[in-house]
Amino acid sequence: MKLKLAIAFALAAMSAQAAEQPWMDKSLSADQRAELALKAMTQQEKLRWVMGHFGSDRDQHKKHPAALPFSAGYIEGVPRLGLPALFETDAGLGVATQASKTPRERTSLPSGLATTATWDRALAYKGGAMIGSEARASGFNVMLAGGVNLLREPRNGRNFEYAGEDPLLAGSMVAEQVKGIQSNNVIATMKHYAVNDQETGRFVVDVRLDDASNRMSDLLAFQFLMEQADPGSVMCSYNRLNGVYACENDYLLNQVLKKDWGYKGYVMTDWGAAHSTVEAANAGLDQQSAWEFDKSAYFGGALEEAVTNGHVSQARFDNMVFRVLRAMFANGVVDHPVAEGGKIDYAANSVVSRIDAEEGMVLLKNANSVLPLKAGAKKIVIIGAHADVGVLAGGGSSLVYPIGGNAVPGIAPTSWPGPVVYHPSSPLKAIQARAPGASVSFNDGKDPVAAAKAAADADVVLVFAQQWVGEALDAVSLSLPDNQDAVISAVAKANPKTVVVLETSGPVLMPWVEQAAGILQAWYPGSAGGEAIARVLFGEVNPSGHLPATFPASESQLPRPKLDGDPKNETVRFTVNYHEGAAVGYKWFDLKGLKPLFPFGHGLSYTQFAYSGLKSSQKDGKLSLSFKVTNTGAVKGKDVPQLYVAPLNAKWEAPKRLAGWDKVELAPGESKEVSVTVDPRLLGVFDSKSKTWRIAKGGYKVLLAHDAADAKATSITVQLPQRTLNVNGK
Repeated sequence: MKLKLAIAFALAAMSAQAAEQPWMDKSLSADQRAELALKAMTQQEKLRWVMGHFGSDRDQHKKHPAALPFSAGYIEGVPRLGLPALFETDAGLGVATQASKTPRERTSLPSGLATTATWDRALAYKGGAMIGSEARASGFNVMLAGGVNLLREPRNGRNFEYAGEDPLLAGSMVAEQVKGIQSNNVIATMKHYAVNDQETGRFVVDVRLDDASNRMSDLLAFQFLMEQADPGSVMCSYNRLNGVYACENDYLLNQVLKKDWGYKGYVMTDWGAAHSTVEAANAGLDQQSAWEFDKSAYFGGALEEAVTNGHVSQARFDNMVFRVLRAMFANGVVDHPVAEGGKIDYAANSVVSRIDAEEGMVLLKNANSVLPLKAGAKKIVIIGAHADVGVLAGGGSSLVYPIGGNAVPGIAPTSWPGPVVYHPSSPLKAIQARAPGASVSFNDGKDPVAAAKAAADADVVLVFAQQWVGEALDAVSLSLPDNQDAVISAVAKANPKTVVVLETSGPVLMPWVEQAAGILQAWYPGSAGGEAIARVLFGEVNPSGHLPATFPASESQLPRPKLDGDPKNETVRFTVNYHEGAAVGYKWFDLKGLKPLFPFGHGLSYTQFAYSGLKSSQKDGKLSLSFKVTNTGAVKGKDVPQLYVAPLNAKWEAPKRLAGWDKVELAPGESKEVSVTVDPRLLGVFDSKSKTWRIAKGGYKVLLAHDAADAKATSITVQLPQRTLNVNGK
């Protein structure tokens, strides 16, 4: 009887709440709930949602007292209406902390490029779900993660946060991460919108790119992400696009994002990217982030006055607030309030990070099968990059402070965009554990002569090389810093069994490529990176990563051999003309007939794979392709067969485009049938005047390849009818 009474009282309380606060009715749609909540607000309460505060002290400004310490940001809620505040955290690799002597120590995924190099959608989702769970347990309900800017500039200091050079690959992989994050009732953030492709002069650069080229490259990556994952928020970028700041750019925010693509979430500024009140609000900006970074609180009293005077309509102002509320309801932020102190299973999360790192490592070269390392080695010498104690992380707002602290403290810069951090996952210790009968020693690699001497009589030499970059700091060049090329050359000359392990943000030059027996691209490998590297080197994990970016043979091959702008003068406005248009990465190399050092999609394995039976079919306007993959080698492994399409008569921005892929695991001798459906936009050209995708009638060659430069690719020709699709490919 008591139980029945308790249930009755609970139901009555819920009914009363629903009557008083109808927006709390979970049976209603997110749109309906947002509309109801909006109608119940005063004008002052509405203003709370459109202006954010920094979560740490900033210049003369103290952090908002309710913000979580050393966090990215805070937006006041409306407790009267049961609407919680928004607590924001950086970023795409895990829960980051602003500069602090007592940072949160959390699990870090490997870099975004490493995750993309897995070409494994399910793995990207698991990584997103993991960092989203740590964000929620840490008290955050907004994660500033979802970076999908294309790798137009390989020296870009934030490439490690992103997902490579191809819009299909980048958009699809980051979409899975965003879905994983938002599975925790946490809002994810698609960023940096748009064409924010270098850090040098990021506040003053004016990027020039025509609409059609943009829609077929940078914007297409954002469009794929938005369609597949529906991120709750979008962060507009620092740069200008065609003369107008991204955060007050009507073309980007109103015309493309909200009108053409039908985006229903809200647009926030990057930290310090707001420049106006009326212009920005009317151009489609919905929320000013951490106003302390801007010259003024543009969306505070100034916006209130603008609405009162009619310079910004009440309808537009209400829509700004509605979009924030809708994202909160749609992602469960209201129904599942967050609180600090949630339980985090660091051991389990470290495994997620380790597997991501293992699957993303790319075996670039393996002469004479120097890898995997053989049992029975008597002497192994490890050289360079602090491999005795840890693995490198990238700098800036995405830095996740490691559990156990920085393995190599004190490396300059120790302040923004530093500190330079090494995760305390020691490759040396992990290798020693796998070679109990061997002498495993370490040399710091600072002196080429000493390193070569240490390596001369070893059974195998592992040279670890690093390239640290970060937010606000592009690489000076693609050459390895600190005389590392000379060290590698000297060691490889002294010992032909030299394997180079690269911990870099992205592509680097390799003047020693012919001398090294093996090259493993490990990227920034995250919390368990040392263990992951050792497992791949010893063959416990068969490498299956494939490059998400082209590695050039020299900087002269790039569309811009020299980085635009002056890193020593960040106040003078300058223009970057993307004359390559939509021909980004491998498309540029194809278009110009250039041979890269390593092509997009390249990746070796400890086994071999063969393809056969490529066939096509067409139904309901969709091109589907099928084929068989066979493991022809002696060990189990994973392969990434890639499909490219090349028009025989129509003119595209480049000879071919990536049209699809899959990742398959096969035992020796095993075969698997694979099917891929091609998004029709990848078969057409965007027409700006009509805002349509146009597929030309005629023949198209389909290539089934191991990478973008595969000379032995299997191919068939398909005939496509002429078609016109709307802006969303329908």
